[in-house]
Amino acid sequence: MNTPEQFAAAGKANLEALVLVGQTAFQGVEKLVELNLETTRAAMADAVEHAKALMAAKDAQAVFALQSAFLQPAAEKATAYSRQVYEITSTTQADVAKLVESQFGAAQQKVVALVDTAIKNAPAGTENAAALIKSAMTAANNALESAQQAAKQAVTMAEANFEAVSQSATNAAKAAAPKAKRAAA
Repeated sequence: MNTPEQFAAAGKANLEALVLVGQTAFQGVEKLVELNLETTRAAMADAVEHAKALMAAKDAQAVFALQSAFLQPAAEKATAYSRQVYEITSTTQADVAKLVESQFGAAQQKVVALVDTAIKNAPAGTENAAALIKSAMTAANNALESAQQAAKQAVTMAEANFEAVSQSATNAAKAAAPKAKRAAA
């Protein structure tokens, strides 16, 4: 039989797990906020420096050269920023998923133990109902495992796609810089 102490302990464990997941997610948000502040600070400094250089330019050709020189580093910085955002979010998501998965595994074991205890103490003639419950639990566990595996595959595919897009953007920025320099000359 389940006692009130067992229910209280289970509730406390679930609350602690929820707090841990919340803390992990909050740490990810903190990292994103720090990255955004650093990026904004650097962008503002770059913009002020660029504006000063433009004001000091003597002719249109110098302005064009300054603009083209400004664009390549800006594209590279944007790509680096996107990569950092992706790393923070994917790491946070992976940490949260691990926590949820481990907590679910522990909760799942408790439910299985509870059902097994209930089945053992069930009155005679309820064997069919017990078999139905066990079958439903097995099906639910299999469905959950399939969903987790599909989610992991989707994350892997998204990572590969993000890397390809980042590389493509970096290559495009590098290819555009020499063209802009030639046009300025």
